[in-house]
Amino acid sequence: MRRVEKVGGRFDLTVWGEGPGPGILLVQEIFGVGEYMEAVAEDLVGLGYVVGAPDMFWRIEPNWAVRHDERAVPRGMSMVSQFDWEAGVDDLEAALGVFEGLPEVGSVGVLGFCFGGTLAYLLASRVELPVVSFYGSGVPAQLDLLPSVRGPLQLHFGGDDPYIPREDVAKVERAARDGVEVHVQEDGGHAFHNRKAPMFYQEGPAERAWPIAVEFLGRHLQR
Repeated sequence: MRRVEKVGGRFDLTVWGEGPGPGILLVQEIFGVGEYMEAVAEDLVGLGYVVGAPDMFWRIEPNWAVRHDERAVPRGMSMVSQFDWEAGVDDLEAALGVFEGLPEVGSVGVLGFCFGGTLAYLLASRVELPVVSFYGSGVPAQLDLLPSVRGPLQLHFGGDDPYIPREDVAKVERAARDGVEVHVQEDGGHAFHNRKAPMFYQEGPAERAWPIAVEFLGRHLQR
C-alpha cells in the first residue's frame, strides 16, 4: 500500500507485484477497489506487470468497496452521483505520479473498467501513455477530448450494453483515428469482463476482448 498526498487530503494506492517490470495503473469500477480489481491485478501480475489501483472514492468514503450483487449496483451508482469528476481526474493524475516513481515500476500504461473506463479516457487526454478503457459510459459524450489524446488508446464496448446505446458506440467508431482502436463485442452487455459479478459476466465476450487488451499493453509496454 502506498499513500498519495494531495492538498486537502491523502488516499491509498494499492500495489500488487514485486517487479521490476512495466506498470499498469488500474482504475476501479463503481464497486471500488475490491475483489474484481484484485482479480484483474493478479492476472496482470502473472503477465509480469506491477499494478497500482488508487482509491478513487476517497473524497466520499475512503476505501469503500462492496461485493458484486444486485444491491451493490444502486450503492455504486450513488457513489458515482457524488463523485467530483474534475477533482477525480486530478487525483488519478496524482496517483500516476506516485506510481511512476516507484523503483520497481518501469514504463506505465493505464487500464480502466466502467466508471474507471471513463476516467482512464479522461486521463488519456492529459498524459501521453498507452490507455485501455473498457465500456466507459462517459466516452461517447466527450469525444471532443479525442484530439487531445496523444498516446495510443484502445476502447472496448459491448454492442448490447443497456448503459451505452449502440448508436453512441457507433459515434465513437466514426470518431476513431490513427492511434485509437475501438473494439466492440456485439453480444456483450455492460461489464461483460467482470467475472466476480454473475449478473454481468459473459464468458464469450470476455474471452475475446481480454487478449486484445493484453496484446495492446504488451505491444506498448513489454519492450
